[in-house]
Amino acid sequence: MERSEAEAAEPLKPGRGRRRAEDVRRATLTAATELLLDEGVHALTFSKVAARAGVSKMTLYKWWPTPGALAFDAYFDTFRETLAFPDTGDIGRDLTTQLNTFVNLMNRNGTVIAGIIGAAQGDADLAEALSTHYVLQRRALAVERLTRAQQVGQIREEVDLETVVDQLWGAVYHRLLLPAQPLTKDFADRLVANLLQGIATPCSPDTAP
Repeated sequence: MERSEAEAAEPLKPGRGRRRAEDVRRATLTAATELLLDEGVHALTFSKVAARAGVSKMTLYKWWPTPGALAFDAYFDTFRETLAFPDTGDIGRDLTTQLNTFVNLMNRNGTVIAGIIGAAQGDADLAEALSTHYVLQRRALAVERLTRAQQVGQIREEVDLETVVDQLWGAVYHRLLLPAQPLTKDFADRLVANLLQGIATPCSPDTAP
C-alpha cells in the first residue's frame, strides 16, 4: 500500500473530552486514505472510515456529502505535495519533472485514480469536488507556470496554454484509462520533447544557452 506523504494520524480513542475538529479531520483522512489505497474507492464507506478512525459516522455525514467526496479529499490531501509544479526557470525541465512525477503517481495508484474518475460520473457531489478542488486548480497551476515561460520568451505568444495542458496531462490520463500503450517515463519525456519542438521559441545567437 502507498502510504500518505503527510504524517499518519493515529485513530482517535473514545473519551469524554471534546476533540479538536482538526484532529478528527486528520484521523478521518488518514483512515480514508488507507481504505482507498488498500481497497479502492468503491469499498470506501462512512461506516468503515468511522470505525477505523474512531470518529462518529454522523460527523462524516456532516462534513462530506458522499463517501466519494471523502475519497477525493483523502486522495488530494495525500498527494498534494507530489503534484506541486516546479519552477527552475527552464520550462522544458519543469514540464519533464512534473510530468514524470505525475506518471509515477499514476503507475503507483492508477487504479485508485481511475476509480475516482469513474465514480464521479455517477456522483454529482464527487464530480463537483473533483472539478473545483482538483481539476481546475491543477490546470491553473500548469497555466500559471506556462504563462511565466511565455512572458520570458520560452513559449511563443500565440500558443494557447490551456490546450498545452490538455496535450500533456490529457495524454497521460488517456493511457491510464485506455491502456493500449504503456504509461512510462520515456512516454512523458517524448510528450514534452515533441510539444516543445512546436511551441518553443527558436534560439537565436543572442539567446542560445
